[in-house]
Amino acid sequence: MNKRPINAGPGSASRPEHQQPAQNSEPGQPRFAPDALDRRPVRPSRLGYNAGMLAVGIIFIAAIYGTGMDARALLDLPASIIRYGQLMAAGVFQIPDETVAGYWSQSFDAMFESVAIAWVGTMVGALFSLPLGFMAARNMSPLPVYVVVRFILSVIRAVPEIIFAIAIMLPLFGFGSGGGGALAGAMALGISSIGTLSKLISEAIEAVDGGPLESSRASGSNHLQLIRWAVLPQVMPEVIAIWLYRFEVNIRASAILGVLGAGGIGSLLSTVFGARDWDRIGIVLVVIILVTMVVDQISAFIRHRVIHGPTVRHGGGEPQEDDGGAPGPGPGPASQAGTSVEKDPAPKSTRAAAGL
Repeated sequence: MNKRPINAGPGSASRPEHQQPAQNSEPGQPRFAPDALDRRPVRPSRLGYNAGMLAVGIIFIAAIYGTGMDARALLDLPASIIRYGQLMAAGVFQIPDETVAGYWSQSFDAMFESVAIAWVGTMVGALFSLPLGFMAARNMSPLPVYVVVRFILSVIRAVPEIIFAIAIMLPLFGFGSGGGGALAGAMALGISSIGTLSKLISEAIEAVDGGPLESSRASGSNHLQLIRWAVLPQVMPEVIAIWLYRFEVNIRASAILGVLGAGGIGSLLSTVFGARDWDRIGIVLVVIILVTMVVDQISAFIRHRVIHGPTVRHGGGEPQEDDGGAPGPGPGPASQAGTSVEKDPAPKSTRAAAGL
């Protein structure tokens, strides 16, 4: 009968006899014979990873040759950029005479037409997206309405605004700057905006705090009153920010639709590019960049103002969020009167809100 050694360790009773601790083992030697658990972990094979990377490279090369791309043109790309950049810069920096001033004026007029098309399209999308957003929110609509509206919005989002313009709007309303072309572009942007805006608004509605909703229901509010007093105050800043961001996207999209015949700066760019008039192409591109950057900055300022509220400067100090009249860190009336922070009678919470 085998005798289990004293202090042989946990599990020693069930350990096979050949794995029992070696009697009188020398210092530094393992007490037990190595088994499967004592082996070093096997390094995972990189065969799958290498095969995957090789497949990606083969597909990339096959796509280039399958579409007939001339990869050698990439070698001439730096020289081409310099050559055409010089041609366009010559138009932008030429001495402004009456003819050049007319080019600039025509470009700004066309760009403002694109901005107007984007604005009308955004307004159409905003008008329909708010009610559809509530109908597509699971916490605001019954299941049948939710499913149907979500399906319709998915179909709208699946069709790009370019397809809307080419296949539906331009044949219905006409082509060219002004009149039918501009209306076709605005309607294409508006319908496309409905799908995206409604989806984003519905997600914002589903993420509202449930506390005000429960309070409104407990006070006996009907569904419309619940939307007016418990949901809209929570989501409207985010909804307005979404509308403004979509306006920025629509400005760029309206330029693309103009190339297809929807008017605006895109139509002018298509005309001058067809004539290879690089002087005017440079002017048109500069106008597009300038107006787009200005609109983006204005939109970003409004969105920040809507989401974060007003920023108030107190006596030359750092800008502070609107704290309802709490004293600021700058030289205010208290500091002018020689009142120290320790002697400030305002509560600690008010001083903390003021950054003191």
